[in-house]
Amino acid sequence: MAFKRVLVALDRSPQASLVFEQALAQLDPAGVLMLVHAVRPETDMQSAPYLGIGTIADVDTYGTIKRMQRERMQREVERAQQGLDQFYQRAVAQGIAVEQDCRVAEPAVWICELAYNWKADVIVLGRRGHRGLTEVVLGSVSNYVLHHAPCSVLVVQGTPPEALPTEKDRSQVHVQ
Repeated sequence: MAFKRVLVALDRSPQASLVFEQALAQLDPAGVLMLVHAVRPETDMQSAPYLGIGTIADVDTYGTIKRMQRERMQREVERAQQGLDQFYQRAVAQGIAVEQDCRVAEPAVWICELAYNWKADVIVLGRRGHRGLTEVVLGSVSNYVLHHAPCSVLVVQGTPPEALPTEKDRSQVHVQ
């Protein structure tokens, strides 16, 4: 079954190429591909240890911390956009109608909202494979999307062969 409107959520992991290829496989030749990347917003840095009792120096320190956070987020968005641009160019080279969106947002919630507003037929995304406590602490974008998406969801498992450790890599690991 081919879909007319395929939303593909990409990150900068080695799995992103595999997710992209699976999204292409789901796309009807006359369909549209929407490439998205959400940069998770940073929570405020704990500035209390650096601040005293409300002096001018405290205000300056707080301003400096906030500026550094904004700059770090901007660099992260730029890197994410560059990654999306590579996939965008690959799609264009194949003659595929493609759109893209990159922004600072809570990934799971934004993907579902975008799928609803864009009227996606299917969402394609990867799964990092977190389990147990790690999944509870870090959350699971794929799990949230599976339960809240307004359309079908394809969760891509696995890692592309080039990202798997080789025999040489495994032999270089020494247990002491």
